[in-house]
Amino acid sequence: MADWELLRSLALALPDTSEAVSWGAAHWRVHGKGFVWERPLRKTDLAHLGIAEQQGPIMGARVEDEHEKLALIDEDPEVFFTIPHFDGWPAILARLDRIGDERLAELVEEAWLVMAPPKLAQARLAERG
Repeated sequence: MADWELLRSLALALPDTSEAVSWGAAHWRVHGKGFVWERPLRKTDLAHLGIAEQQGPIMGARVEDEHEKLALIDEDPEVFFTIPHFDGWPAILARLDRIGDERLAELVEEAWLVMAPPKLAQARLAERG
């Protein structure tokens, strides 16, 4: 299963991507805009989820819209979830230790495409064929 090193390598392999720390957590940006990040759960998140403590690494990723977020949760609720903090916001949370490497690569690139400047995203899509 995936880990932070794989996530880091996938994110930094994409054009115009940088790594930063925001609120004490790793955050990857394309052209200055965040697309994937480490997202430790807060007390209110844990209470909402009905758990006492975080049970593994959690990442956040930008998605196209709320429809895509809900589709991901329906597709694989063991990996994808959301919390009230993200209501109305196009972002999904994922249990990093439960997502396969290929699916993580897809999620990272899809998040990058959402946040990349249009010309850069179009060039990447053309490059992929």
